[in-house]
Amino acid sequence: MSVAGRVIVYGGRGALGSTVVNVFKKNQFWVCNIDMQENTEADHNIIVTGDTWTQQEENVCAEVGNIMNDEKLDALLCFAGGWAGGSPGSKDFIKNAETMWRSSVWPSSISAKLACEYLKEGGLVVLPGAQPAVKGTPTMAGYGMAKAAVHQLVASLAGPKSGLPANCTSLAILPNTLDTPMNRKWMPKADTSTWTPLVYVADLMVKWTSGEERPDSGSLVSLVTQDGITSTQPSKVGQ
Repeated sequence: MSVAGRVIVYGGRGALGSTVVNVFKKNQFWVCNIDMQENTEADHNIIVTGDTWTQQEENVCAEVGNIMNDEKLDALLCFAGGWAGGSPGSKDFIKNAETMWRSSVWPSSISAKLACEYLKEGGLVVLPGAQPAVKGTPTMAGYGMAKAAVHQLVASLAGPKSGLPANCTSLAILPNTLDTPMNRKWMPKADTSTWTPLVYVADLMVKWTSGEERPDSGSLVSLVTQDGITSTQPSKVGQ
């Protein structure tokens, strides 16, 4: 059966990743999920194993190599991540910072490597940034450090000699608050009219994968929702 294209979703079992997998499947894409758990909607699942950065990289890359054959990807979309607070002076600063590095930088880096090897020319790689991390984040310093590293990686991928195939686009999405079940559970009194719907993000990924309305490579794309309406605001590292 012919497919509209091929995508890998790294972190395709979380709230956002699952929505992205679902929307791509509805648009007739072949989808591979890479995560700690399976997503039964995906065509293929790769379970992340390994206690170190290099072990995870070796295992994930080997599994992707086994399933790709001579195929190439239209997009590699990473939504893996997490959140932990804490100022540099807090008791758990180093512990939480290490957790944030593992949950954000490790999967983004592995995604970048996979993108360099398996994207087709003109393909797309999207990594998970965050709006707060474009400036200081004193009450969640580890989180801000990790997300800022992801922003830098996006800029590096967009530069010459990064290893990406010709005419590929490297982007980060920078949501403020996503409208997830867990956010609704833990912030029941928040103004959800400023929260970005997951389906909006998923539809945006399909558009960008198809070459529609893509920002310039290296852009950090803020997702700004006001009164229930979301818009995109691209910028670059250092701007």
